[in-house]
Amino acid sequence: MPLLPKTAPFADDQIAALNSVMSASTADQRTWLAGFLAGFAAANDPQPLNLPTATAPARRIPLTILFGTESGNAEALAAQARKVATRLGFAPKVVDMADISLEQLAEMDNVLAIVSTWGEGDPPQRAIDFQDALMAEGAPRLDRVRYAVLALGDRAYAQFCAVGQRIDDRFSELGATRIAARLECDVDFEASANAWIDATLPILKPADEPEANHAVIHVDFARPSTDGPTRAKPFTAEATDRVRLTGSRSTSDTHHIELSLEGSGIAYEPGDALGVVPRNDPALADAVLTAAGLSGDAALRTALIERLDITTLTGKQVADFAALTGFAADPGWETGRQIVDLLEAGASKLTADQLTGLLRPLPPRYYSIASSRKAVGEAAHLLVAGLRYTSFGRARQGVASIDLTQRTRDRAQVFLRPNPHFRLPTDPNRPVIMIGPGTGVAPFRGFLQEREAVGATGKNWLFFGHRNFTHDFLYQLEMQDWLKDGVLHRLDVAFSRDQPQKRYVQDAMWDQRAALAGWLRDGAALYVCGDMNAMAKDVHATLMRILGETGSKDAKAELDAIRRDGRYLRDVY
Repeated sequence: MPLLPKTAPFADDQIAALNSVMSASTADQRTWLAGFLAGFAAANDPQPLNLPTATAPARRIPLTILFGTESGNAEALAAQARKVATRLGFAPKVVDMADISLEQLAEMDNVLAIVSTWGEGDPPQRAIDFQDALMAEGAPRLDRVRYAVLALGDRAYAQFCAVGQRIDDRFSELGATRIAARLECDVDFEASANAWIDATLPILKPADEPEANHAVIHVDFARPSTDGPTRAKPFTAEATDRVRLTGSRSTSDTHHIELSLEGSGIAYEPGDALGVVPRNDPALADAVLTAAGLSGDAALRTALIERLDITTLTGKQVADFAALTGFAADPGWETGRQIVDLLEAGASKLTADQLTGLLRPLPPRYYSIASSRKAVGEAAHLLVAGLRYTSFGRARQGVASIDLTQRTRDRAQVFLRPNPHFRLPTDPNRPVIMIGPGTGVAPFRGFLQEREAVGATGKNWLFFGHRNFTHDFLYQLEMQDWLKDGVLHRLDVAFSRDQPQKRYVQDAMWDQRAALAGWLRDGAALYVCGDMNAMAKDVHATLMRILGETGSKDAKAELDAIRRDGRYLRDVY
């Protein structure tokens, strides 16, 4: 974006020259230049300046933009709301739900709450304490607060936007004044969320708030964007290497993929994720077209492959289809099924507009980056397991995982999704415990590369699990080298199919419970990455069991204290 608009009173070449100077200037240089120009004008302008009479500035209205996020979407919207609020005359402050008490909240006048729902109705990890305190019987009254809630969720889950609903209802129960109806957003939230923010913030301004008694001109000195590729404008990354890590006899199809980020501007940190904009399986797109009676529509076929989600099926889509066709289905019928199943079961022909109206935009998929830039330079490594399964008699496959490993093997459309709450300790001497079964080991490979590159002296302990030692020991040679070189101090593994009774990472943790509890009580940071529905819950339960077994009087309270101290971090999906 240019610094000076084309309407500036300069010739085109002068505007280009001024933009060139300004874009490379520092804040001190710009301050000096502003003072110089003011002095120059005072000394050389023969006409006296007609300055307006000084008036008291308009009061800026306090506004707290409260967010609870797991993937970063709510935080990004909070930052956008802050920009809009500033232009409207608010004095906005963006606050993480992890960093506010209810006593502080009760003293606030205007609150915009933006919160996501994670999994089956769970709050983001950093919003757990806020939700618990809000729902507690002794929560303080919020009679002073005027508020509105923006809820993010995914209709593929039964508890859609449940956390936003709870917070909205509880605020009202505690006496706060709801000034706008709650908005509940699906995965394609950007347009509706931004429109809601634009419409809601003016309503939050008190009706009796006096207008400013002088005009204020907002000048936006925009700088060239340095944020790099985005979801809307991804970077085309070349795949420079691809290796299948699992053996030919493995029941898993896991690949190590190396992508060149040269020229992208993507500067990731260990713990961040790479967003991948995938393409649907053309064969599935054809099946959807056939079921809808729309075969031969080339433009629609392209849209189904590149832009629309044809795998996820939600209860809302079933209801919308029923309204169009009269199709009746029992509650929960959509579970395990896809759009093609709905179209075939309904046996109804649709128009192109009716079909596209049923579908959601194709969302990106996110993969934890399995590398450190200090080790690999302008590249990013991904660990991708091709997903294949069968449900209701039909073979299914993952969207991005099969696209990355089978179809578009030479490139990928990518952008960065930072994960600032899943970072290595700032203290390189702090011990680190990493629990990452399967592809959950990906960020920990990046952690270990980073710790090795910076010469961190803190000890590193990894728990890894998969199905079979012989076929599924991902990055085995690297781990053995790190053990030999002293980068990895402890490695405990669990291969679930190598013995009659299945063994998982939580079993390996239990076997090492005394040492694990000792590391935690000595200040180690603990990280968990992988499946949230089973593994993460089992690991959490095992951690409480370990703390209780090794002397804790209140294991839950002790683990909560470790989490609040920023030493229990999860990246689960």
